[in-house]
Amino acid sequence: MARGANSLIAAVDLSGLESLFDDLGDAAEEAARPAAQAAAQVFYDTAKANVGRIKKLSGNLDKAIYQAFSPENSGQGVAEYHISWNAKTAPHGHLLEVGFWQRYQVVLTRKGWVTLARPQSAGKKKPRRRASQAEKDAYYLPRPGGPVYVPGKAFMRGALRAEPAAVLASADVLWQALERVK
Repeated sequence: MARGANSLIAAVDLSGLESLFDDLGDAAEEAARPAAQAAAQVFYDTAKANVGRIKKLSGNLDKAIYQAFSPENSGQGVAEYHISWNAKTAPHGHLLEVGFWQRYQVVLTRKGWVTLARPQSAGKKKPRRRASQAEKDAYYLPRPGGPVYVPGKAFMRGALRAEPAAVLASADVLWQALERVK
């Protein structure tokens, strides 16, 4: 501590400030989950909006988007939310997110998309889901002109662009909690 000619030494009672910091700490811990939920809501809304811009047939992907609190990864003063899609409701979600190679001819029927089989495959059992590529190539009818890559739409990864808005929403909730302490 400096004790020069321009120094001022004063005894200050900081007990009130310490209790304010304790109150702020409690308020901040209590506001962690609402703040995390506010940020998660921004990402969720953005993901839903991104899905809305994709040409849809059934709307299952839009219905499958969810946000969920993760108690396993949360604790005192820390809260985590997961935003994703239910793969049982929309098993095609990963294909739309990252893209895929379309190797075989398909047709759209009243029941949905059907992959065409080679004429010589009539009456034969379909290959298993995890069958080798050679087995699938022998059964299904290839696309004329060869395989084509269908690019992904990145509806979930695109939601990450909302990070600045999510940070602001989270900060707003924290600020409101701290304002109540004063």
